Amino acid sequence: MADNFKSCIDRVLTAEGNYVFDPSDPGGETKFGICKRSYPNLDIKNLTRDQACALYHRDFWAKLNVDTLPISIAFQMLDFAVNSGSSTVTRACQRALGVADDGHIGPVTLNKLGSTEHHIFAMRLLAQRLRFMVHCVNWPNASRGWSLRIATNLEYGAEDA
Repeated sequence: MADNFKSCIDRVLTAEGNYVFDPSDPGGETKFGICKRSYPNLDIKNLTRDQACALYHRDFWAKLNVDTLPISIAFQMLDFAVNSGSSTVTRACQRALGVADDGHIGPVTLNKLGSTEHHIFAMRLLAQRLRFMVHCVNWPNASRGWSLRIATNLEYGAEDA
């Protein structure tokens, strides 16, 4: 796994924490951010950090194809995908760039991404993330934690610029 992935996943896992089972969370039982709703056949309580990293690499990092992107972009996309899914992030990225949000990162999206300053894109993506989250059914229960996570990600964005 690439160095960027290691740096990014360490940040994600710090934010996600260990095992929790909050009845108000639609994801259900969760550990390292991996939830029972998304992985119904997985023993969440006994999930190891290495297993979680492998799932994140396969199901988010590789799916988003962010290996070649700078950490300032790759991290923001990965962290958003962990909370909201890869397709949500793809469309949010496109809206942040001002291109058609067709859900496919193709040449138009990549060209625009390549011509946009990374820190500006990160701030626009975080704005899209917050707009998305306030419409989530769990916003009333999770808004404080999600808002603090976005604040931390703004700090990472400044650090990565």
